Amino acid sequence: MSQRLSPLSLSCNSLRVQCRRSVLPPFASTTPIAYYHDYIRFQTSGGVSRIPLLNPKLIGLVNSRGNRAYQQDFYGFATLLLEPHELQYTLRTKLDYEWDPSGLPDFIARQVHFIGLYDGHGGSTASQFCRQEFHALFENAHPNHIPELYEWIKEIGGYFSKRLRPRPFLPWLQDPNSKAVFDLEARATTAFFEVDRSLSGEKEARVSGATASIALLQTLDKPAPPFFAAENLALTVAHVGDTTATICSTDGTVTPMTTKHHAETPIESTRLRRVMGSALVTDSFGEARWMGVLENTRSLGDFKYKPFGVTPEPEVRAKLLKGSECSHIVLTSDGISSLVSHEEVNDLVRFAPTPAEGAKRVLSFAESIGSEDNATVIVIPLLGWGKSQGRDTTKELRKYKQNQAVGRRRM
Repeated sequence: MSQRLSPLSLSCNSLRVQCRRSVLPPFASTTPIAYYHDYIRFQTSGGVSRIPLLNPKLIGLVNSRGNRAYQQDFYGFATLLLEPHELQYTLRTKLDYEWDPSGLPDFIARQVHFIGLYDGHGGSTASQFCRQEFHALFENAHPNHIPELYEWIKEIGGYFSKRLRPRPFLPWLQDPNSKAVFDLEARATTAFFEVDRSLSGEKEARVSGATASIALLQTLDKPAPPFFAAENLALTVAHVGDTTATICSTDGTVTPMTTKHHAETPIESTRLRRVMGSALVTDSFGEARWMGVLENTRSLGDFKYKPFGVTPEPEVRAKLLKGSECSHIVLTSDGISSLVSHEEVNDLVRFAPTPAEGAKRVLSFAESIGSEDNATVIVIPLLGWGKSQGRDTTKELRKYKQNQAVGRRRM
């Protein structure tokens, strides 16, 4: 690891991922078993080494309760072991990239890093469950689960009895014994619905929920260095709600990997009106609310509103990254993104000496302009970390927003 990364003080809410047996599951097993672990394996000239994924020098992280009575933001890190043919097929079909895992140790060929951010609302039931279980449910997802899972989905009624079937499920709904490849989009969709099914027995999850952004990182280089030293990476983001994931290049370019799932946004208004008609209400503050209550129309939990179109079906996007051209990836909860733009976040992070300091700068700025919500910032450094060029283009705007905030507080 480069010397520019300094130690990171992790919040007490950090996920403590349990290590599982190191024996690998049989190829195409029909009995899923969790094998996730909390370290990164990578190749060196001397063989294979490993470093804890929760190493404080790796990922910049801040997590604040703000002025709220309790914390509803949580997060989780894990390294999953997935089938190489599934990863190979995903890269070929989604990114037109031919990846050959031959020659790699089996446990490295299977390795995908999972970083999740969960923003609870109405209570912490859903977000705490995600922190504890999402990574295992993601790794354990299997096409054999889909027919039974879909029967549960239809039992929700309303929107789910009217709508078309989730597209990634179609091969296994048409033929439970389908030989179609279970790619990352199908795995992510299955996992999000599995989380929702698990939450359905919780009384609190009827009126509370969570939004979620999951970033999956796979190193494509041979030999395989850790993700922060890799030139070629695949990033897949699975997302519901208004948590955000953004790629930041060394030239200052910002590439959002998420869109906010609010009822007034084009993707959601089209989806909801096609099946449910219009139930969008503008409150006294001029903010749009679905059913007059909900800001997010995709979430985990919120079972009271599921028949009216609130879905856990994730939006899944994938992108090939050149590590030397990318400084970092940032995940934020809406305690940050509701006040701070992607460009402002990028400028605050990319000129910081460490990812940890960058995350702290983002939180500090958000609080200085009035953020009172729970807030989380996760900064994932890539090969281009510390090589950002150009000027801080949002500096004057940030200063203006801070001055305006001071003026409001004085009044």
